[in-house]
This record gives sequence, C-alpha cells and structure tokens, in this order.
Amino acid sequence: MGTKRIVILISGRGSNMKALLDARLNATVVAVISNIPTAMGLQIAKAAGVDTKIVNHQDHGDRASFDHCLAETIAAYSPDLIVLAGFMRILSQEFVVRFSGKIMNIHPSLLPAFPGLNTHQRAINEGVRLHGCTVHFVTSQLDHGPIIIQAAVPVLPDDDEQTLASRVLEQEHAIYAQAIRWFVDDKLAIEGNRVKVAADCRYLGALISPEP
Repeated sequence: MGTKRIVILISGRGSNMKALLDARLNATVVAVISNIPTAMGLQIAKAAGVDTKIVNHQDHGDRASFDHCLAETIAAYSPDLIVLAGFMRILSQEFVVRFSGKIMNIHPSLLPAFPGLNTHQRAINEGVRLHGCTVHFVTSQLDHGPIIIQAAVPVLPDDDEQTLASRVLEQEHAIYAQAIRWFVDDKLAIEGNRVKVAADCRYLGALISPEP
C-alpha cells in the first residue's frame, strides 16, 4: 500500500508535533500547517526537512472561508491522516465530514471529562485523583469522537497546573505516537462511537505513571 502520508496541524510551540517527528511512525509527515504565522513549531518542522504552510485564519472573513482554504491546502498533500497537535481552531462540520475517519486529535484530559480549555487546573479544582490524556478521532462535536487510547497520571496533593501538565505531556507524547502507529498499520476500525483495536495490538507503556 506504500507509506502512509501524514499532515500535522499546529498553532503553537509544536511539542507533540516534535515528538511525532522524532518517533518511528512507519509513515511520512508530508507537511506541517499552522494558522499562526509565528508558531514556533514551524521552525522545528523546517529544521526537520518537513514542508510547511501557513493558512492564517485572520486572512479570512469567516470560519467557512478559512476551513475551505485549510481543507484545500491539506488535500493538495493527499494525506491518509490529519493529526491535530495543539491546533487551536474548531473545525466545521463540513471539514470534518470531508476528512471523516482521517482526523486524529489529542486532548489533555480523560475524555469525556473536562472537554475544552484549562483542563489541568479544572482537574485540580474538582479534586479528581486521576487525570490524563486522550487520543480520539475527530467529529463535529468538540473534544468528542471515538476514543483510541488514553493514559492516566495521579493528581498529587501538591500539584499545581504546571506540574500536572508536565506529567500529562509525557504521556501525550507516548500515546499519540502509539495511536498513529496503529492507524498506519491498519489496526484501527471505527464502529459507531468506539474504536476497535486489532487483537494483536497492545500498548506496552504504563497507563498510570508512577509517582515521582
């Protein structure tokens, strides 16, 4: 079938993007696209020899126009998978339908808990004992969609937003790469709102990281 092609969308520093570029995915990242011209991740991608593009949302009068331009820019690369890595735009239903089953996102909480922003502080405020991250296929409903893999970390008594975020980010880097490997190897199947992972696939990392 040939090497699968991946387009990564970013809006900022590109931490998860860099982790994916450094990982062995058995796929080719053909482009990194940002809606923010000054996104630090663009320089990281260029240094890695990856083609970069900017589709600035401020150049478009409405969301539909931006999404259409973004979709056309992505389509030119003929990707098998679109990876959202800190992409801070809500995608329209039309965009999601066009690339249905081909858009993956990582969210810094154990969905369906704490969708949206400020997840780490909200987890601390609610007093939960476990927090974490989720990789899922994207649907038109924000921070929902079939879940591929999750990783949990303990919320420690002295945690603040930064320390908890740092511990979760380590797990994000691990499970995002794993989810993409499964996709690349044709090990995932979407069945309704669930993702079926092939029986021969197992995530070997610790799903609950040890306390430091």
